[in-house]
Amino acid sequence: MGMPMPALACRVDSAVPPPGYSAFIAGENSLATAVPFSSSTTTGAAAVDSTNSNSTHWSPAHSSTLYRIDSWGAPYFAVNDSGNITVRPHGSSTLSHQEIDLLKVVKKVSDPKSVGGLGLQMPLIVRFPDVLKNRLESLQSAFVSAIQTQGYESRYQGVYPVKCNQDRFVVEDIVKFGTPFRFGLEAGSKPELLLAMSCLCKGNPEALLICNGFKDAEYISLALLARKFQFNTAIVLEQEEEVKLVIDISKKLSVRPVIGLRAKLRTKHSGHFGSTSGEKGKFGLTTNHILQVVKDLLDSDMLDCLQLLHFHIGSQIPSTALLQDGVSEAAQIYSELTRLGADMKVIDIGGGLGIDYDGSKSGNSDLSVSYGLEEYASTVVNAIRVVCDRKSVKHPIICSESGRAIVSHHSVLIFEAMSTTDTAPSMNQINLPFIELSEDARSDYWNMSDAVMRHDNETCLFYADQLKQRCVEQFKEGSLGIEQLAAVDGLFDLVTKIIVGTEPVRTYLVNLSIFTSIPDFWSIDQIFPIVPIHRLDQKPEVKAILSDLTCDSDGKIDKFIGGEANLPLHKPGNGQYYLGMFLGGAYQEALGGVHNLFGSPSVVTVLQSDGPHSFAITHAMPGPSCADVLRVMQHEPKLMFENIKHRAEEFCGIDAGSCLASAVARSFHNMPYLEPGSSCSLTAMNNGGFYYCNEEDYYAGSETGANEDEHWSYCFA
Repeated sequence: MGMPMPALACRVDSAVPPPGYSAFIAGENSLATAVPFSSSTTTGAAAVDSTNSNSTHWSPAHSSTLYRIDSWGAPYFAVNDSGNITVRPHGSSTLSHQEIDLLKVVKKVSDPKSVGGLGLQMPLIVRFPDVLKNRLESLQSAFVSAIQTQGYESRYQGVYPVKCNQDRFVVEDIVKFGTPFRFGLEAGSKPELLLAMSCLCKGNPEALLICNGFKDAEYISLALLARKFQFNTAIVLEQEEEVKLVIDISKKLSVRPVIGLRAKLRTKHSGHFGSTSGEKGKFGLTTNHILQVVKDLLDSDMLDCLQLLHFHIGSQIPSTALLQDGVSEAAQIYSELTRLGADMKVIDIGGGLGIDYDGSKSGNSDLSVSYGLEEYASTVVNAIRVVCDRKSVKHPIICSESGRAIVSHHSVLIFEAMSTTDTAPSMNQINLPFIELSEDARSDYWNMSDAVMRHDNETCLFYADQLKQRCVEQFKEGSLGIEQLAAVDGLFDLVTKIIVGTEPVRTYLVNLSIFTSIPDFWSIDQIFPIVPIHRLDQKPEVKAILSDLTCDSDGKIDKFIGGEANLPLHKPGNGQYYLGMFLGGAYQEALGGVHNLFGSPSVVTVLQSDGPHSFAITHAMPGPSCADVLRVMQHEPKLMFENIKHRAEEFCGIDAGSCLASAVARSFHNMPYLEPGSSCSLTAMNNGGFYYCNEEDYYAGSETGANEDEHWSYCFA
């Protein structure tokens, strides 16, 4: 067997460890302080951790700094003295008693109905219409202030592009909140146009209905009918051939249209969201196409119908310098169309008003912008005013399609961290005396031990890693058992933890599908702020990445704001641990799919109120059940249940089979996500294998299920 090794000896009853080994294992200060292995600059999270490493007191203010909440969250999100995230529904005008504690909302939503809760299952989207209203009012106020300050001789009149979030309640709220200042809607497809027409029936009659997107005869007919129904409709031409359809169909319907055209600007920004701008962009008309449209309209005696110019530099415009260039170029085109005889009235600057996702206020990132609402509005107004004054053109109505900026803040995605990977084991969990090691591995061990005595941390880590790799090779060759390999893995983790002085990055399993609820992270590497919504009065001691429920290697979050590759989290406690994803109110719900048949989250709407908890839940909708998501993929759940029931009765008997099938029916009606603390609702009896369902468990679970009229047959004891 060769020479016995200290503390790693192979089946040796007595092994003498080298000097200093016991202190090393006990974690005493026999090692020098950690040696830095990289010259990289300490990042924000690490810096905060280092600053407070010797502090016995951790306050909510520390957490606010650590997670940059004041940077990306102001003025809508903060941390209260209890260490919980609060929502400030009226922005900077929110009074202290009006702040809404997110944890209290989650408790009200998730508690069973028997104790006064709503019994909804996680994950959960919480909508705050008050925030939506404040965003609209802030955008309007910014433009009104810029117009008054600069002596601009027209007005601002925005629209909401419904593609950002087509949820009925979101769109209806925007129309309601925007009525005092003629706020309208933008549609990019036929169903979005139908949606906009319906919602604007209760809106301001002067509100614009902008019809963008590629169009066929049916789309154009719908838009012209909207005009006939006295909606303030503008058909924006995306392709040259669309003008002939508009001319022909408008004559057939005897409707005088308002026509806009989308210009393909030369101005372009280099970020991901700028890919649809510039001369080679996906959308818009070139100067030659614009001149041809003007000629076609002139030949049809309809040039006066051309009243709007639209353009789009790209989403997340990073700086006002780029914005100034683009708007100035568009204003030149607007002025030229006026000179050519068009009855121009509106310049639609499109989207692009950005969101500061990481709080960096940077103009060099897709995750941030270097300006605020006021600076954005001032830049737009100034660029148009200067060009129009120089060309002696009447100031146009300014329209924008700022969807991301309007809806991003208004909703929060809440989900649970269910479990986590283990940390490095303690020494008494490592069965070192029973490991069969090769001569080279023994040599690595002795060298590692010698490095410990010399306080040479870097050399110690080198030999610990080499020992681990040799043992992996032994395992692959079949000369080392899995128990022994696990012991070496544990030893390596322990050595790393002691020398580096930090816990290894752990993986938290979260009750969520990234593909369904945060699709932009998976598809375009869009990063959103993710923060625990409670326990922020405690210091987070774990560096973590997040792994979702899907059977997909891409179903993880390992990039976070600030360029971090992990997220500081708390160690699991006795209760639930809730995380929140913020600024995701735009696009995520519309883009999410049903990968692994995980459906969308439950949704609640929360308004600020003067009640004891400062909020009222005005609308609640359970997430789709297993049956619902199966129907999306053309399955018929009732037929599926009957097939399974017949199978159960065939192999388990009529009585037992029927009761077992009832448990299957319960699963059809529940959401696909995990239920923490749930138990099996079946109990086996000693009378020939008969099973019965626990009635209390069934009703507790069915609170989160489908509609009552969809429940199928169950049996109870």
